[in-house]
Amino acid sequence: MAVDQQTQIQLSFILGPDSSHFETLISHLMSSSNEQRSHAESLFNLCKQTQPDSLALKLVQSLNSSPSLDLRAMSAVLLRKQLTRSGDGDDDSTFIYPRIAESTRLTLKSLLLASLQQESAKSIAKKVCDTISELASAILPENGWPELLPFMFQCVVASSDNPNLQEYALLIFSRLAQYIGETLVPHLTTLHSVFSQSLRNSTSADVRIAALGAAINFIQCLSEPSDRDIFQDLLPLMMQTLTEALNSGQEATAQEALELLIELAGTEPRFLRRQLLEVVGSMLQIAEAESLEEGTRHLAIEFVITLAEARERAPGMIRKLPHFISKLFSVLMHMLLDIEDDPAWHTAENEDEDAGETTNYGFGQECLDRLAISLGGNTILPVASQVFSAFFAASEWQKHHAALIALAQIAEGCSKVMMKNLEQVVSMVLNSFQHPHPRVRWAAINAIGQLSTDVGPELQTKYNQSVLPALVGAMDDFQNPRVQAHAASAVLNFSENCTPEILTPYLDGVISKLLVLLQNQKQMVQEGALTALASVADSSQELFQKYYDAVMPYLKAILVNANDKANRMLRAKSMECISLVGMAVGKEKFKDDAKQVMDVLMSLQGSQLEADDPTTSYMLQAWARLCKCLGQDFIPYMSVVMPPLLQSAQLKPDVIISSADSDADIDDDDDSIETITLGDKRIGIKTSVLEEKATACNMLCCYADELKEGFFPWIDQVAPILVPLLKFYFHEEVRKAAVSGMPELLRSAKLAVEKGESQGRNESYIKHLSDYIIPALLEALHKEPEVEICASMLESLNECVQISGPILDESQVRGIVDETKQAIIASSTRRTEREERTRAEDFDAEESEILKEENEQEEEVFDQIGDLLGTLIKTFKTSFLPMFDELSSYITPMLGSDRTTEERRIAICIFDDVAEHCREAALKYYDTFVPFLLEACNDENADVRQAAVYGIGICAEFGGSVFRPLVGEALSRLDVVIRHPNAQQSENAMAYDNAVSALGKICQFYRSSIDAGKIVPAWLNCLPIKGDTIEAKIVHDQLCSMVERSDPDLLGPNHQHLPKIVAVFAEVLCAGGALATEQTVSRMINILRQLQQTLSPSALASTWSSLQPQQQLALQSILSS
Repeated sequence: MAVDQQTQIQLSFILGPDSSHFETLISHLMSSSNEQRSHAESLFNLCKQTQPDSLALKLVQSLNSSPSLDLRAMSAVLLRKQLTRSGDGDDDSTFIYPRIAESTRLTLKSLLLASLQQESAKSIAKKVCDTISELASAILPENGWPELLPFMFQCVVASSDNPNLQEYALLIFSRLAQYIGETLVPHLTTLHSVFSQSLRNSTSADVRIAALGAAINFIQCLSEPSDRDIFQDLLPLMMQTLTEALNSGQEATAQEALELLIELAGTEPRFLRRQLLEVVGSMLQIAEAESLEEGTRHLAIEFVITLAEARERAPGMIRKLPHFISKLFSVLMHMLLDIEDDPAWHTAENEDEDAGETTNYGFGQECLDRLAISLGGNTILPVASQVFSAFFAASEWQKHHAALIALAQIAEGCSKVMMKNLEQVVSMVLNSFQHPHPRVRWAAINAIGQLSTDVGPELQTKYNQSVLPALVGAMDDFQNPRVQAHAASAVLNFSENCTPEILTPYLDGVISKLLVLLQNQKQMVQEGALTALASVADSSQELFQKYYDAVMPYLKAILVNANDKANRMLRAKSMECISLVGMAVGKEKFKDDAKQVMDVLMSLQGSQLEADDPTTSYMLQAWARLCKCLGQDFIPYMSVVMPPLLQSAQLKPDVIISSADSDADIDDDDDSIETITLGDKRIGIKTSVLEEKATACNMLCCYADELKEGFFPWIDQVAPILVPLLKFYFHEEVRKAAVSGMPELLRSAKLAVEKGESQGRNESYIKHLSDYIIPALLEALHKEPEVEICASMLESLNECVQISGPILDESQVRGIVDETKQAIIASSTRRTEREERTRAEDFDAEESEILKEENEQEEEVFDQIGDLLGTLIKTFKTSFLPMFDELSSYITPMLGSDRTTEERRIAICIFDDVAEHCREAALKYYDTFVPFLLEACNDENADVRQAAVYGIGICAEFGGSVFRPLVGEALSRLDVVIRHPNAQQSENAMAYDNAVSALGKICQFYRSSIDAGKIVPAWLNCLPIKGDTIEAKIVHDQLCSMVERSDPDLLGPNHQHLPKIVAVFAEVLCAGGALATEQTVSRMINILRQLQQTLSPSALASTWSSLQPQQQLALQSILSS
């Protein structure tokens, strides 16, 4: 690059023999003055681009010889940055090592090692360790630093008089294990002895901790279990590092050791298996030792819980230690006793006030929740029951409180097992509603709220008669507003899982109480009442109309009058409540108030709201509900609603990035920040921003769904916002909203074009939108890490294909097919991993339960794949077959007996679609698929049977001479389905109906190949069919046609089957339009009228007499009208 003469002179000074110029440059890089710093940065970059050798040597000399600590530290950091690959693919412009001469490299490496030996400041030496590690990770694999490993081994083994040097070498080993572990594998035995010696003999705690970290990192990087086994004998020494630190009162060192062991427990739990008793026993001793710092005890507990949570790597291992589980549970319960009856709790102005709760209490709560989720109810509940009994029997209020709080915490993880003892659990909690201490009553209400969510709707269905009156009673506790407010919140939880039928008997009592609370002086109580009213309205729907006139004036008064800053949340909750009430009672009842409410919202929208005002987020949701209530009448308000909504949907995540091993920048205890670790980076994200963004994206989908073509004017602004968010990995809810929005946008565009409301746009606009959405969805699907969202993406893709239909071009269909293959492969890989887990030695019933849930998620993926391929086959018919041929090698294995019933069902359904929509062109697949169909006709699973017998019907209809040789086999398979003793029970009804339909098609298309005199009447005897209404309409239409042409096999000798035919007609006609099309109904009526005219009176009377009295009356009425 061209550099002017003056700058060249400046550079020659900086890089010249007088080091003061270079040191000035470095100090300016640290300057607080932006101008000075940016000038120094541009000079530094010029040095790097034009004279990388001189720059590297200057930096390493400054590191070795500058008297200033700050300059040495900065030189180490700058060196590391210049000698590190950026990791961003091709852009390695910062990585100068490849551009410097070999002689410079040799000097650089030698001076770095010299610096490590002579540096007196530990903080700088550790920065040098980082620099050496980063450079070594880039060049060591190609043997670019042969002196390094011998130097490090020498440092550890021969420098017993220099513990700092031992520590530095071990820190470098630790880093290298992280970066390029496989390069160190050849030195396995040497490393083992180095780590062993350092852990066993060193008198320096720092050296032992460094050795512990290096050993753990190395164990983690080994892929072969046999290699890991070599290090097994280090585990007692690793634990000794911890116990020695504790025994000598060095808790900071002990905490470092615990953090390293926690990492090992999370990533390589099986390494601990052989000494599990000793290791977990030691951790629980630490957890119980009240003389130790809280932080130390918490880390020991964190270790055990991490081990319990590492189920993918060591399923069920910790459950083999029931004694320890009860010990841990007891420790956590005692942490919940660390609570004081602080007066501030009682006088609090909001529900979030947790006065009296300690860090111990909060940690105990969190751990109980995690423990129950990871170990499950069968393990935790028996332990909990014993502890709870003792706590409830005690006199101290704290113990009652702790038991109730713990019950709420474990409810999610134990929900399935809890349902078996629900009566006992509910009565235990409801007894505490009468406890003299308000904090215990609050905890009992809290437990009911949590149980309503975790064991609902079972709780609501069976125990409404005891729970709801108890909550209503608690709302009368005027001495304790916190108890009142919490009771209202629990009504919200209870009613969310409730049907209108359950709520109806209690509505008068609940709503009148909530109206009293709405007039309370305490804002917290009013807010609780508002959220409860909103939920009750939402659950009772139109039943709420009865209370509308009493409730709405209060709600509007709050909305209009709650104007000052202290009342912002109250106003926000009133919006939520009004909009939910409006949706519940419907447009007609609400429309007069709706106008007034929307005027208030519009004026608020126009005002300047503060950044932390909850009104914004509540208003976004309220507008969307008002839209759902008012439908197309809402369109005039869209110009007010959309601008702020689009702004919220485009919020950028508020992100803090630091290195994974630095605790400096991100506060783990800050609830408003969520942290994730990606590679060596730790990312903290402000959750409130993400939640607002997710809400806004959901609302956009809501408007598109509700307004259909009315949303068209906004598509061009919304699509470019939502489409990129398909890959927004910071927040699942944002991705889910973007996924569900894709078909809504396409549908809106298509309807607008079809109805002439597309502002002059035509079909090409839909094509343009589809070309934008579908490739983006495919790319996002390819990268999606969550199985549940993969299933949603496939579903969304399927809807998009249904809407776009034939306008998709071949390359897009090809993309969909390729992604389908990928999805099947990925699913198969996950299945193999799950099967691996079943072979683990600690695999047990709880793990099996978890696996079952994961399998259900996986089946959802296959369901969506089946639906998507079905849509492609229906849309493109025979032109899709070349791609189907490619897919068949992925689909036919799904028919295997080793696959799940759902996979088999889907594979059969895909063939059914091909046979139905491709007809003659599909005959070539019969040899492969029909044997599976015949086999599956008698599958244990009713859904598989239904798909198989439906396919037999399709083959009978379109299979011609190819299917003829198989008719006999098909008949015997269908006969088994139809004659099965439980054939017509509800779970088998669909399979039965489809088998009857298939039998009818064989009668229709292969009459000459069957014993028609027996089989046609047998078919008639199965009619009418009522479960599968689609097949019912086809079959009953076929029956009509056969009667109209006086089919001799159907009518039988002397028309002996006529009474049965009339009885079938009578049942079909009495069912209204459910079992036959309008056309078929009128044909049946015509046939019956003809019979009235042509049959002799005695024959008619005899036919009629076979009907039930109510059928006779119904037929007379139908025929005479």
